[in-house]
Amino acid sequence: MVKIYVPSTYNIDQPIDNTPYVNKSLEEFSRMFGGATAINGTGSWLSDDNKLIKEKVTIVYSYAEDLDKTKINQVVDYAKSLKEELKQSSVSLEVNGKMYFIE
Repeated sequence: MVKIYVPSTYNIDQPIDNTPYVNKSLEEFSRMFGGATAINGTGSWLSDDNKLIKEKVTIVYSYAEDLDKTKINQVVDYAKSLKEELKQSSVSLEVNGKMYFIE
């Protein structure tokens, strides 16, 4: 299984409507793996001054039976492009239950 956590902020803390990015992620994952699902959630982390920061995220995921190195590289490249486009410090990517922060 492959999951990408689509942020709902631009430039780290400016709220945005992430619908276009969710739709693009659904399209990319559907192209790579034959289908995808999106669910809404809340992400959180501790800031440098130990304050809880929360934001809405949309998790786009696919069951990837044919997950090889080429497909993993495509997913990582897509996560990097999403990170750059939304000006994030990182984007979370989960592959087979293991979390990666694409920086």
